[in-house]
Amino acid sequence: MNKKVAIVILNWNGKDHLEKFLPSVCASTYPNLEIIIGDNGSTDESVQFIQTRYPSLTLIKNKENFGFAEGYNRVLKQVEADYFILLNSDVQVNPRWIEPVIELMETDKRIGVAQPKILSFHDKTSFEHAGAAGGFIDYLGYPFCAGRILDNTEVDHGQYNYSKEIFWASGAAFFIKSEAWRKTSGFDKDFFAHMEEIDLCWRLKLLGYSIYYCPESSVYHVGGGTLNKENPFKTYLNFRNNLIMLQKNLPLIQAISVIFIRFWLDFIALVRFLSEGKRKDALAISKAHVNFFRNFWRNARKRKLIKSKKVKLGIYRASIIWAYFVLKKRKFSELDDKKF
Repeated sequence: MNKKVAIVILNWNGKDHLEKFLPSVCASTYPNLEIIIGDNGSTDESVQFIQTRYPSLTLIKNKENFGFAEGYNRVLKQVEADYFILLNSDVQVNPRWIEPVIELMETDKRIGVAQPKILSFHDKTSFEHAGAAGGFIDYLGYPFCAGRILDNTEVDHGQYNYSKEIFWASGAAFFIKSEAWRKTSGFDKDFFAHMEEIDLCWRLKLLGYSIYYCPESSVYHVGGGTLNKENPFKTYLNFRNNLIMLQKNLPLIQAISVIFIRFWLDFIALVRFLSEGKRKDALAISKAHVNFFRNFWRNARKRKLIKSKKVKLGIYRASIIWAYFVLKKRKFSELDDKKF
């Protein structure tokens, strides 16, 4: 394969992950490959570790922690390749994990992004929360995956061993053509972290690109390496960024109606957090709404840069919350195909 591929690992105080998982990345067999560590202003010994143990790797240093979104934006401005692979530092890979994905993406110039099968590092028979067998959203903007609905992950029995178009690819192992990255100017830096990859995939779809899942490649993800799911800041980012994403990418009338519904559903989530004694998470939702309104017009202006139209493929035209809690559908395969 003559296409140049750059694996870019954005690191922030992740020396332990680098020490544990870099050997598998360096064992990748793809021939035309560059491995780059983008350090996001780490204060641990990450930089010294890379310089001492992996002097042959390219090291790009950001002056401070710009978050996942802007951190990658700044690093990738300094990278030249046909394909970028955005890889989390807490991911173990197989030697031939790159080739199948690049082969798939080369079959169609419209494929802008793809992801491998993402399994749990701690239980390699099960899908991992962040990506599983490809990402989707419901009509209210709630993300879920083939192999993972809400917090329920499936055991991998080969039930999703077929290549398919999806709505979003996981930022844990995110393959993107460099031309697609540059055409969209990368991630929205205002997201900081969480859901920026879904927003990017949505914008790419609006430009006519496709997003794919490639089951011939598997990686193993730890998950929660920077912000675990109990962190109120993560709650804040998820609720805020989801609303911004809907505001930016949905057609105007649909955005107004969907965001109105989401505010009420978010309020229910807030009450639920309070009933469980999770006051910090409840406050995080409130802060997310305040920030959304404070920056409403700033984000509204971003719509002018996006060809806002309906994207159908990959969107579940029903409520995943209703399907999960009321209809008791715990597996992706149990969802109605006709609603996609």
